Amino acid sequence: METKYIYLIRHGQTDYNKKGIVQGSRVDTDLNDEGREQAARFYDFYKHIKFDKIYTSLLKRTHQSVEKFIKSGIAHESYQGLNEISWGEQDGKVSNTEMHDYYMHVTNQWASGNLDLQIGGGESPNEVAARQQPIIEMILSRKDEKNVLICMHGRAMRVLLCKLTNQPISKMDTFGHSNLCLYVLKFDSKNFNIENNNNTEHLK
Repeated sequence: METKYIYLIRHGQTDYNKKGIVQGSRVDTDLNDEGREQAARFYDFYKHIKFDKIYTSLLKRTHQSVEKFIKSGIAHESYQGLNEISWGEQDGKVSNTEMHDYYMHVTNQWASGNLDLQIGGGESPNEVAARQQPIIEMILSRKDEKNVLICMHGRAMRVLLCKLTNQPISKMDTFGHSNLCLYVLKFDSKNFNIENNNNTEHLK
């Protein structure tokens, strides 16, 4: 198999991001003005790349982040497997001290290897990884797609980066992210290597 490049981005800013509202897979928000500006800057910076396919989650904020690429004629597919983790009962709520403390407890448990733990009614990292696996296999099987653009979500992206780089999911918080950040991964027929890490140069 020839070299494949995956350009992996997190969606642009939403009002929920700005206001500190928990935004998982059950929350389908639009980009705000800042998010649309981030998307426009990313497009202007990377429109020279000949992407063979765009993959997004089912949620609007990912579609809107790559809308200019889609409108330019690049083929686009959306999958539930790329959705953000469900934060269960916390989805759509303004974060407060109690919720933050609980979130820190859960993420510390995940870092300790308790990857089946969920926030009440939500998903565990292992469940997210399981729904991502068929998407990874499908993308790798499409040998004609040399340059792939994937737009998804912060926590789900961290899980995916662990899967692609063969790291334990418990290490997911080593991958930083911000709105409309970019990771570039090169696949050499056996392994993925990160060539660009949480890059936001296009937003300056």
